[in-house]
Amino acid sequence: MGQALTLPLVIGHRGAAAYAPENTLAGFRAAKALGCVWVEFDVRLSADAALVLCHDDSLTRTTNGSGRISQLPLSSIRRLDAGSWFDGGFAGEPLPMLEEALVVCDELGLGVNIEIKAERGLARATAAAVATCLERLSGHLPVVLISSFLLEAIAEAAERLPRCPRGILWRKAPRGWARIAQGLGCATINIDQRYLTESAVNEVCAAGYPVLAYTVNDPARARQLFNWGVASVFSDAPDIIAPTTGCDSAAEARQGASR
Repeated sequence: MGQALTLPLVIGHRGAAAYAPENTLAGFRAAKALGCVWVEFDVRLSADAALVLCHDDSLTRTTNGSGRISQLPLSSIRRLDAGSWFDGGFAGEPLPMLEEALVVCDELGLGVNIEIKAERGLARATAAAVATCLERLSGHLPVVLISSFLLEAIAEAAERLPRCPRGILWRKAPRGWARIAQGLGCATINIDQRYLTESAVNEVCAAGYPVLAYTVNDPARARQLFNWGVASVFSDAPDIIAPTTGCDSAAEARQGASR
């Protein structure tokens, strides 16, 4: 129903968001320099259906621009500075397109978790665009996990790319979570670490799904989560989390079983 997936213990969140502007190529290079073997990033559609890396629907927080990405053309978005807000040393860093991010991550040897973001009514279109991009780059891709809070996006990804592993995102797993995950053929369950308990982790693991916890920036909390059986944590500061694992090769530390 799903695909086997080898997961690292620590995944760089939006690249390495504590050290470089999030969702940028500079962030992925920083994550690699810190020892990451996987990164996570967010994608959403521009007004002219280009896939741009950005967490928010608005450009205000992470660029020198403003407005909704879904209402602006790529040409306008590409002129923006997505680095200076973080640090002057990153001035001029652009918001990358998905294809650029995949090419760079492949060159760096980084696996990727692509989180699909979308405004109302755009979930399926965004997932379809992601699928088209992955199909176009077939044979020249890093390891990919697609994830989303949006059930329609996951369903579209399942239809378009049935062999590509998918993860469902929840803040807290809802009642009937296993039925939903099974119906969508999910390979992972990605949950907000603030709502995780040992019993919740045990329940998900007993059903055969690896738990991926976001966002973990406290080494003590990471140790607790790993002791409970969490497969991977997303971290803005992966370098301070990795030593807590006691494993030099995070990529080989834990196998993510799937359903």
